[in-house]
Amino acid sequence: MPGVEGNATESLREVKTLKIEILYFDGCPNHLPAVERVREVLQEMNLPDAPIEVRITDPAMAKPLRFLGSPTVRINGLDIEPGARDSDQFGFGCRTYFSEGRRSGLPTKELVLSAIRDALNTVP
Repeated sequence: MPGVEGNATESLREVKTLKIEILYFDGCPNHLPAVERVREVLQEMNLPDAPIEVRITDPAMAKPLRFLGSPTVRINGLDIEPGARDSDQFGFGCRTYFSEGRRSGLPTKELVLSAIRDALNTVP
C-alpha cells in the first residue's frame, strides 16, 4: 500500500492535528483489531497520532454520541465510512462497514487510509 510522501506528511502534520476516536462496547470482538488496524495505518503514514478509545457502557449513551455500533471509528468527528455519516441508526450493537462490495465488522485498511488522507487534506 503506498504511503504519503515524507515531506508532504510532515507539512500536513504541522497544519492539521488528527483526533481519532474508536467507540466500542466491552466484549466487542472487533474492538482491538480496529485499534490495531488504525495504529498500523498511522504507522505506515509516519503519523504519531494515537487513537482515543471511547467505551460505550450502555444503550443510553448511543444516541447522544451518535454511536452506530462497535467499533465506530471517527476522525475529527467524522465517521470513516462516508455513507454512514448521515445515518441515524444509533444503537448498542455490532457495527459493520461496507467496502469492496461486502460488509465486514472491521474497517479495511483502505477505508482507514482514505479517511485519514481526507482529514489531512481538509483545510482547518
